[in-house]
Amino acid sequence: MAENIETMSPVDIAWLSMEEPTNQMMVNAVIVFDQPLEVERVRQVLEFRWMRYARFRRRVVKPSLPFRRPYWETDPHFNLDLHLQHLALPAPGDQQALEDMVSDLMSMPLDFSRPPWKFYVIENYGEGCAVMARIHHSLADGMALVAVLLSMADFQADAPLVPVENDDSVPENEFPGVLARRVSNTVDLFRRTADRAVQGAFSVLQDTEKVREIGEQGAGMGLAATRLLARSADPHTRLKGKLGVIKRAAWSRAIPLGDIKLVKNNLGGTVNDVLVTAVTGGLRRYLVGKGDDVADLEIRAAIPVNLRTEADNGKLGNKFGLVFLTLPIALEGPLMRLTEVRRRMEELKRSAEAPVTLGILGMMGLGTDAFREFVVRILEPKATIVLTNVAGPPIKLYLAGQQIREMMFWVPQAGRLGVGISILSYAGNVYLGIATDADLVPDPKLIIEGVYEELAQMKVIARAVQLGNEQR
Repeated sequence: MAENIETMSPVDIAWLSMEEPTNQMMVNAVIVFDQPLEVERVRQVLEFRWMRYARFRRRVVKPSLPFRRPYWETDPHFNLDLHLQHLALPAPGDQQALEDMVSDLMSMPLDFSRPPWKFYVIENYGEGCAVMARIHHSLADGMALVAVLLSMADFQADAPLVPVENDDSVPENEFPGVLARRVSNTVDLFRRTADRAVQGAFSVLQDTEKVREIGEQGAGMGLAATRLLARSADPHTRLKGKLGVIKRAAWSRAIPLGDIKLVKNNLGGTVNDVLVTAVTGGLRRYLVGKGDDVADLEIRAAIPVNLRTEADNGKLGNKFGLVFLTLPIALEGPLMRLTEVRRRMEELKRSAEAPVTLGILGMMGLGTDAFREFVVRILEPKATIVLTNVAGPPIKLYLAGQQIREMMFWVPQAGRLGVGISILSYAGNVYLGIATDADLVPDPKLIIEGVYEELAQMKVIARAVQLGNEQR
């Protein structure tokens, strides 16, 4: 195969094929700084670190002949300046203004005649600035993209930009030279110092070998596939329906990880159990606040599960499956919700759904457009939201010479879902990002307010339990 051509995997093709004007398959991320950035230095970081990966110079080619699979082709006219845009936030330059701009950018399609990614440096955000990244899911899954994005950061403000080792070789499928060591060292640091409960995308489901062991058992795979396909559709709520083009983005203030641990240490479960319960409570409060009947209501969340092995680390592409968690919206008390979420998450540990859905995505990539549409129509009714959790660094990092204050991201809503909720930990805090379809949920901030209320109630209960234990 020609040097400037790269085969696109069936799973990557599946994510590419789900791209629609009303549901773009983009991973969107925002990084916030207390100080302004020099745009030229951001450009240098992209040039020396981001662009070390060959795929980021490649565009998607869709052959005109039937049954020919899309592939990656090096863009002969690649220009980094077309992938980095400098914007100014209008007054008053607060979080609402930034959320409005991020929502507008999130609603815009990327130019697929070029490599499908773009960065924006947004000035006038308070006394500092923000950087937004938009990256198409066909390039890589969230775990790989987090690794690449973090490889651009430093542990000190004055770290050298140019690698000491001048290695011009760019392997097709793995991080080259110094970049590989940077990613490896960063990941090792996270593993040593980050809380185990927030490692990866829903770490309680991250025992890859166990998942694969279950998945390799024919009976387990067959049963999981049968249950998945036979599962009833989620009930109709205002969270689910026909999508429009306009999207809305919102994110939470910093939620101390210590508060989450207080709840889990005194009420049981894991950090993830507490966070999922808080999201469930936030959704319940949102629906009740709109006057909706939530009696007996349960909705499913599609949760990405990392299926990468050690051999897959440092590679782009998509290597994850999905499991479907039923959220107990109907339960009124936070403690009852937490208990039920814990039980259901335990059940998912023994599920083979993740490798089954990875296999389904692979078949979608190998099939025709009609077959892909058929699969999407089967899976679409079975969930209402996408919910993901990724561990960021436990310490403060620097990008382009400035300290990163906050980070948040939003996942694409695969299967034409209208709500995506993402959880990211960074430097001892947790951030919640929500992306919604404006026609369905025009006010995602209200869901976040409900999450705050849920966490506050769980903290009150946890402190009461803690006090009681201390007085014994």
